[in-house]
Amino acid sequence: MVGLASSGIPRSLGLGCAEGMGIELWRRLLLSFSVLFVLLPGAPGFISSLDSDFTFTLPAGRKECFFQPMHNEASLEIEYQVLDGAGLDVDFYLISPKGETLVFEQRKSDGVHTVETVDGDYMFCFDNTFSTISEKVIFFELILDNAGEEDQEDWKKYVTGTDLLDMKLEDILESVNSVKSRLSKSIHIQTLLKAFEARDRNIQESNFDRVNFWSMVNLAIMVIVSAVQVYMLKSLFEDKTKTRT
Repeated sequence: MVGLASSGIPRSLGLGCAEGMGIELWRRLLLSFSVLFVLLPGAPGFISSLDSDFTFTLPAGRKECFFQPMHNEASLEIEYQVLDGAGLDVDFYLISPKGETLVFEQRKSDGVHTVETVDGDYMFCFDNTFSTISEKVIFFELILDNAGEEDQEDWKKYVTGTDLLDMKLEDILESVNSVKSRLSKSIHIQTLLKAFEARDRNIQESNFDRVNFWSMVNLAIMVIVSAVQVYMLKSLFEDKTKTRT
């Protein structure tokens, strides 16, 4: 109080200033909580892309189809690989909501396709009907870009007083989206590397089984040939003439 008295400021004015600082502090705290709400992983402002992957077994002579709902002005990217099975090949086709065939591939081991989408359900199928014996293990990944863009601006109506921040919320949103995009790319690359590793491992195991099988066949043939040669040589030195007494 001494400092206030010496400066000529009334006590009531000092209390008013303190209350004003307290209100300002609460406003900043509330704004911080609003920003944290925006920065939550489930907040709609940061839904820029959705990634999903799936691995399944496709029996011989069967066909499996999947459906993916999409919106206007979005992007659908499909990447698939045949991880195991004779020939490492499968038929693939992608059909639009209007029934148009956008992509059709025959006897392919892998592929990547990107299409601009409209409202409706897209169907993509893996066909193994050409094989009557071998089943296939197939991995595919979906990347949906701008699938939730219609909710991109919803977060702004929950935040007020943005002039109190030194950094604009748009800058924070841009930075976090950049980090998320790079992390998504890293996860995408790691997923593809796992798929390549699984396919290479299956190929190596198949080659290992083939080498062992044919090695056993060669060993059996060598044993049979050796036995036949010994018998033939032995029969050459046998004396078949009969002696009369």
